[in-house]
Formats: sequence, structure tokens, C-alpha cells
Amino acid sequence: MEKWNLIIDLDNCTNCNACVLACSDEHHGNKFPGYAAQMPKHGHKWIDIKSKVRGTAPVIDAAYLPVMCQHCDEAPCIKAANNNAVTKRPDGIVIIDPIKAKGQKQLVEACPYQAIFWNEDLQLPQHWIFDAHLLDQGWKEPRAQQICATQAIWSMKVEDSQMLKFAEREGLEHYLPQYGTKPRVWYKNLYRYTTSFIAGSLEVDKDGIVDCVEGASIELSKDNEALAVTTSDNFGDFKFDGLQDNSGKYQIK
Repeated sequence: MEKWNLIIDLDNCTNCNACVLACSDEHHGNKFPGYAAQMPKHGHKWIDIKSKVRGTAPVIDAAYLPVMCQHCDEAPCIKAANNNAVTKRPDGIVIIDPIKAKGQKQLVEACPYQAIFWNEDLQLPQHWIFDAHLLDQGWKEPRAQQICATQAIWSMKVEDSQMLKFAEREGLEHYLPQYGTKPRVWYKNLYRYTTSFIAGSLEVDKDGIVDCVEGASIELSKDNEALAVTTSDNFGDFKFDGLQDNSGKYQIK
């Protein structure tokens, strides 16, 4: 059976917050029986864009990570819910029932992605519903995808086997995979948020003229073991990315 998946490319996200505003526009002041009660005017970001700045001047990389309900196949919120208040639809979308979930604040704590918000006025846990109410009306995509000018967000409704093949081909990953929740939200270029890099620039002083060194071969090693080789560009710059944080000392040759 075909199920919904969301793909987010960190290379394309510019932190414009259009998806955040679209979600607020859809849900603030509006209630959709069977799907979601209205969102509070303040305090909730059902789509929350996190940021991380890596490196130091002059080599800086800023990455933006939109985080929302991951619509997990092994959803902790479903296990934590009473009275069947959280269910997974056949198309993969997780719904927190706006009536049955009333008073169940434990659902907020159950989510490892911090993607469930507590509506104090309604005493209700709430989340991004993948715009299920719109998809059920015949929409081909959620508003987050429709509004994204840089195509950082897009959705796919395919069988799981097809999705796994696509994910492998495109190098897609899950955010916080250690929780084993089997999310239906996938990320491309996630390394920009989860890893570190080593970068530098090469120059040469020749006859009193300092110039960039283009085409030099640079080797990265650790514990006398070569890990990667790259070539400096026309500015003399080089970069080794995707290194684990706090992973020790490296050597550059």
C-alpha cells in the first residue's frame, strides 16, 4: 500500500519560515474535527526550524533543519497514549485525536523529536498532521511543500519498498536514528547539521607575490591511516566534511 513520506533537503532550506507561517495560517483560528483543534496564536511551532553554525571565520557553514512530527511507524506517542488517542492511518500519517487526547500531557514528553506541543487553554497535545485534512480533500501535497520556494520540502506517496530504494539512491537519512522510531520524514544532506568539518586554504609566496594554490592534493589522516583525499580549488580552499563531532585529532598533508 502506498504511504506518505516527507523529504527535506538541508542544502535548499534558507530558514525563510514560509512553511512555519503556512502551518500557522492553516491552523490558527481553525479547527478540523477528527484531525486537529485550532493552534494557539503564540508558543507553538508545529514546524520548527532549528539552526546550526559550523566552523570559524573565514570558513562558516550555516544549516537549517525543519523538524516536525515525524509520523513514525514505531511512534512513541502511540505507545504512551490512553484510550486510543493516537492512531496511525493506513497511509502512514499519525493523528492525535483532538477529543480523546484531551488531558494527556504525557504525549508531549513521549516524543523524542520535541514535535508535540501542549495547548494549555485546551489541555491538549498537538502536532503537525501532514495536512491530512487537505490530502483527504484531494490535495496532492501538503502546504509546507506548496509554499516552499526553494523546493527544500517535498512529499511522496509510494510503497515502502519504493521509498527505501529512493532513500538509498538519494542518500536520505533519518534525524535522531538512535531512537528507532522508523520516521516517515527523511532528510537529505543531514550531515550539515549532525557532523563537523576540517577546512583550510593554501597560498604560496613567490618572488614577493602571495597567490592561491590551485590543484594541490590534500590528504586527511588519523592515527597514521589515510581517510580521504581532496584537491584545492582556484581560491586555494579545501574541505573535509562529514566528520563526527569530538572524534579526536586529524592530520593534514
